[in-house]
Amino acid sequence: MPLPSQPTDARRPRAMVIDGSWRALGPGLEPLSGPGGAPLTRTVKLILLPLVVRPALHPELAADFLTPERAAQLDALIWESGARLLATAQWFTLLKRARRALGVVAGNPQDLYFQRCFELAAEHGVPAADAGALARAVVEDVADSDGGRTVEALKQHLADDTQHARIEVELAFAWESRRAATTSGTAAVFARATEVLEACGGPDGPRKSPDYGGMVEAGDGELLGRAMWAGTGGVWARAELPAHLGLTERRLPPRPQVGRGASTATLPAPLDRTLFERLFVVLQSSARREELPTVPELVRREVGRSCAPLGLYDESLRVAVVLGGRLAVGLDPLGTGESAPGRTSAHRAVNSRWRREASVLRARRMTVSPRPDPDGGVLDALAQDLRTPWTAYMRRLWVRLHGRDVRDAPLADAAAAWAVLDGVARSVMMDHRARVRSALRALSTPTAPPPAVPEAAESRSA
Repeated sequence: MPLPSQPTDARRPRAMVIDGSWRALGPGLEPLSGPGGAPLTRTVKLILLPLVVRPALHPELAADFLTPERAAQLDALIWESGARLLATAQWFTLLKRARRALGVVAGNPQDLYFQRCFELAAEHGVPAADAGALARAVVEDVADSDGGRTVEALKQHLADDTQHARIEVELAFAWESRRAATTSGTAAVFARATEVLEACGGPDGPRKSPDYGGMVEAGDGELLGRAMWAGTGGVWARAELPAHLGLTERRLPPRPQVGRGASTATLPAPLDRTLFERLFVVLQSSARREELPTVPELVRREVGRSCAPLGLYDESLRVAVVLGGRLAVGLDPLGTGESAPGRTSAHRAVNSRWRREASVLRARRMTVSPRPDPDGGVLDALAQDLRTPWTAYMRRLWVRLHGRDVRDAPLADAAAAWAVLDGVARSVMMDHRARVRSALRALSTPTAPPPAVPEAAESRSA
């Protein structure tokens, strides 16, 4: 039954309303849910928001925080779609079974099939006894629609020794042709970034910020990228942090290599990845690969992009890295550095959200507790992630911006940039929450298998 109306006039996070409404639907949704029973991030992104809630038709439900009346409206929409969502989960299980039988490995099944399963549920209801043939046809149709833009096609393209050697030469030439590295002007860059972030974090969303356009026009992102090549420290006003903030494991970003294989389980830091690894991630995560360039064109463009400042072509995306770095070095989930200078409204918005997390509150207690971690270090390692949050944040931000760069999707203004920056912060926070829950479940069940990373698709290698 729908959730009871709330006894308070306080606004509730939309994500919390969705979570509660989802759980109230009962069993049968496990294929679309995480280990703790909440809807997967992709379930919310690909099914619930665009196909059930439909904020375009219900703009009153587009806000991050909802009044009790709007929360009840959202709950009712999800409840009314309950039968279709249960059928969607059954179709997804059937399509994954057909995928395995056909030997299809390219792409993330959630990205590829979630919306198709919802359509099947709308048209056919729950799968009938003869639904296997239809599931097989859908999987084959999706596989054929990529136009050869697959990991296997990439592997074959780079497998030829002559082709491989030619690309290595092109990479070497592009790397040696870089503009001279410099560190001058970074102080002005970060001053402008601070102004943009101060305009972004208010309760009403980003205010108009002329500094964002000025940063793009001035090439502030390119300047930071070239400063990174110089290996100068202290550019973030914190001497212990390198300019690359964990985007590479090296002191300086290395010259990219071509590569011949990749695995989601062992991907290195973004700026240490080979061309194969960079494009492997793009092809694996693309729901609409037909919109990508062909594999030879992808490779050709990636040669230049990998040797460009910050590993990106578009200057608005480079500026987003600058803004993200400025935000990242001020992330403080544990609340240990409130007196640190230079905090902006964006920092206050993100940090306050993190500090309300139960997993963060537990990590904070662990940080100040003199007692050893009773679990042998699992939870302490998770707490350590909160002491150095910038690495996870910057890596996820770079991957998201790289995907936009491949698709020629710049960030038009400060509002668009903030949507990405804030979205990455939420994603990192939700991932950490899920990892803590998985660890606690494993500790409470001695025979349970090691906790898996939530939201991870089937492990892939090529």
